Amino acid sequence: MESKKIKAALLGLGTVGTGVYKLVHKRADVMVDTIGAELEISKILVRDINKKREGVDESLLTDDWKEILADDEIQIVIEVMGGIEPAKTRILEALHAGKHVVTANKDLLAEYGGELLDAAAENNCDLLFEAAVAGGIPIIRPLKQCLAGNEITEIMGIVNGTTNYILTKMFEENMSFEEALAKATELGYAEADPTADVEGLDAGRKAAIMSSIAFHSRVRFHDVYIEGITKITSEDIAYAKEFDCVIKMLGVAHNTDKGIEVGVYPMLLNKEHPLASVRDSFNAVFVHGDAVDDAMFYGRGAGELPTASAVMGDIIDVARNLKYGCSGRISCTCYKEIPVKNFDDVKNKFFLRLQVKNEPGVLAQTAKVFGDHKVSIQRVVQKHVEEKAAELVISTELVKEYHLKDALRELKEMDSISEISSIIRVY
Repeated sequence: MESKKIKAALLGLGTVGTGVYKLVHKRADVMVDTIGAELEISKILVRDINKKREGVDESLLTDDWKEILADDEIQIVIEVMGGIEPAKTRILEALHAGKHVVTANKDLLAEYGGELLDAAAENNCDLLFEAAVAGGIPIIRPLKQCLAGNEITEIMGIVNGTTNYILTKMFEENMSFEEALAKATELGYAEADPTADVEGLDAGRKAAIMSSIAFHSRVRFHDVYIEGITKITSEDIAYAKEFDCVIKMLGVAHNTDKGIEVGVYPMLLNKEHPLASVRDSFNAVFVHGDAVDDAMFYGRGAGELPTASAVMGDIIDVARNLKYGCSGRISCTCYKEIPVKNFDDVKNKFFLRLQVKNEPGVLAQTAKVFGDHKVSIQRVVQKHVEEKAAELVISTELVKEYHLKDALRELKEMDSISEISSIIRVY
C-alpha cells in the first residue's frame, strides 16, 4: 500500500511529553513498517514558547491551541499536560473537530472518562489512555481486548511507585516513614508535595479507571475509599515480618453480586502472594477472571520513557486505525450500571494494635466488645509488657467495616484502653 504521513500534535512538553517526543524520533525509521505510514509530530503546545528546550525542534513550538485545532492535517492530539482544565476542554474540542486523542491524564479520566468517551464515540474517534494507569505496564488494553472474553471479579494492584518505594525501604532497611519519604524525594520518586502519592489519591484515580474497565460499569474517583500510608510505623513493619507478611498500599476492587467494592489502602499481604515480591518503584496489577484465572502485569509504573512507551503504543494503534479506516472500534466499554457499595458494608480482615493497661480482665473486656459488635477474633498477641501497660495485637476474621468501627468507638471510651495505635486491613 502507498505510504502516507500521519501528523500529530503534542500538548505539553514536561517529563512525559519529552519522553514521547524522544520516542517518536527514535522510532521514526521503522514507522512505515510498523503502521504503514510515516508519523510526524508537527506541532507542540507549550506555555512558554521562549523557554529553551534541549533537543527539541523549536519551529514546532506554539502557545496557540487554536492553531492546532484549525489544522486539518493534524489527525492525532497527544495530551500530556495533566490536570482537569484546560485539558478537558481541549480534548473535547479535538474530538468534536474529528481528531483522535491519546492521553495519559488519570485525573481527568477518573472524573470525566464517561463524558470524554461519549464524545469520542459520537465523532467516531479514538480516545486511548493506556498511560493513565501503571505507566509502561499494559493493563487498559489487555482488559479491553485480550481479556474481553472473561468476567473479571477481582482487580488489585500496586499502582503507585512512590509509596511502594517508601514501604520497601521501611521493610528492608528499617527506615522510618519520614526517612523513606526523604530518600524517595531525593531520588525524584516523590514530588515536593507528596500528598497525592502518600495519601493514596493518585492510586485512587487509577483504581477508579481500572474498575470501570474491568467491571464494565462507571466508577468515579469519589466512589473510591482511600487511606494513605502516613500512619504506618516501624512497629507495624516488625509485626508484618513476624506474621510472614509485607505491607503494601493496594488498590483493591471486587465485582460482587451486591455491587462493586473499591478502595485504596495499606494491607498486610502474605509473602507468598505474587504482589508481595514487587519492590521499590515497580508497579504490578493482579487480575482474576473466570476463564483466565489469575494473571499479573508487572513493570515500571512511571518515569519519562516507561510512560512514553504506553503513550507511543496508543499513538501507533490510532495511526494503524487511520491507515486502514477503522477508527472508533473500541470506545467506552461501560455498558452496565452496577452500584458501588457503601464501603461501610464491605468485609475485610484487620490487624489491630492497642495500648492497654496491664491489669486483670482487660483482654476479656476487649474480647466482649468485639463479640458484641460481631467482630470475630482470629488471634491475639501480647507483647511489650511493662508494669502498668501492655500492647495487644489482634487479628480479626472477615468483618463489615461498620461493625469494626462501632467496636473501636466503644473501645476508645474504655479507661483500660489508652490508644488504638494501628488499624491495617489484611488481604
